[in-house]
Amino acid sequence: MPVNKIFIEVTYALPAKQTLLSLAVEADTTVQSAIEQSGILDMHTEINLSENKVGIWYKVTKLSTVLKLGDRVEIYRPMTADPKEARKLRALKAKDEGRANKITGAKV
Repeated sequence: MPVNKIFIEVTYALPAKQTLLSLAVEADTTVQSAIEQSGILDMHTEINLSENKVGIWYKVTKLSTVLKLGDRVEIYRPMTADPKEARKLRALKAKDEGRANKITGAKV
């Protein structure tokens, strides 16, 4: 019985450096197995699969998800700031700088 291979990508991005690896894996490969096979864990020792979230094409998924042809496995970094709080601070700064209406928040 022939071994069915599929081509996938594994990626991890830091602010100053991005790693994108293309590889062929068996058709029943899981996300976790693909990450391990790619060698990206050796390149980026800060990745911890029990802490970092993973996804396929921008959608968070489980490590046990079986991959399909053309999938891109993404390893996400932990958030450094609360997105809601960051937006609130940007809005306050825009109001203080006169780039937003002080009452409605709309652009002036």
